[in-house]
Amino acid sequence: MSVRGIRGAITVDVNEEQPILNATVELLNGIVADNQIVPDDICSVFVTVTSDLDETFPARAIRQMQGWELVPLMCALEVPVKGSLERCIRLMVLINTDKSQAEIRHVYLSGAQALRPDLSKA
Repeated sequence: MSVRGIRGAITVDVNEEQPILNATVELLNGIVADNQIVPDDICSVFVTVTSDLDETFPARAIRQMQGWELVPLMCALEVPVKGSLERCIRLMVLINTDKSQAEIRHVYLSGAQALRPDLSKA
């Protein structure tokens, strides 16, 4: 069994608590569904946000999901590169799995599809 990283990102339209929490859940649910994983498979989740999202911690949304209470979570600020995508939440989900790297499905939603169009669903 290997530890694999699953990347994902999503943007929100406004810096408000509920849209940030909702987007975080939407992104994580997409990662879970596309990769057929359960919380017990998760090693940890690393969450970053751009500096323009400061109304809440996105990890709060994950912590409230059933079965995710014990999953280690950490939030941080994304590197503030000039001209980078605004109002973006990124996840790095580390999982224990027998899947190969090629079988992992990364998830990019909303405006974050621009980050990795090669990995984004049409």
